[in-house]
Amino acid sequence: MALVAVLSATPGFAQTSSKDEAGRVLGLETAWNHAIEGKDVKALDMILASTFIGVEADGSIYNKPDFLASIKAPEYQPSQAVNEQIAIQMYDGAAVVTGIFRVKGMEKGKPYVHRERFTDTWIKIKDTWQCVSSHVTAIPANAK
Repeated sequence: MALVAVLSATPGFAQTSSKDEAGRVLGLETAWNHAIEGKDVKALDMILASTFIGVEADGSIYNKPDFLASIKAPEYQPSQAVNEQIAIQMYDGAAVVTGIFRVKGMEKGKPYVHRERFTDTWIKIKDTWQCVSSHVTAIPANAK
């Protein structure tokens, strides 16, 4: 599984370049999307820090157990989850990823497509990158 390879990758040298670390974080963003598509809560559990907090487009707040439960819900059936216009800023032991997240699928028997601008904050914890926070803002269907 690609996620395990990304999560377990450790630098072979004393110092790893910021570009290498950015690549790892961006790989985890992609792995997150694949985990959503596959409803893989085990992979998501590894990606998200135990202290993870998310803010939804409606202003509601959720924690890691809430998020994992929402992915496991039988009525949630995503078919595609992708990022667009993604950018990353690296800091010492932290990364901030911004972009557009698009997901489509079926929920409660109805098809949906959601587009959201997101900001994810990643922290390197014991040589492993984990997402500690995610914030989304809905993009209306008629917006560009």
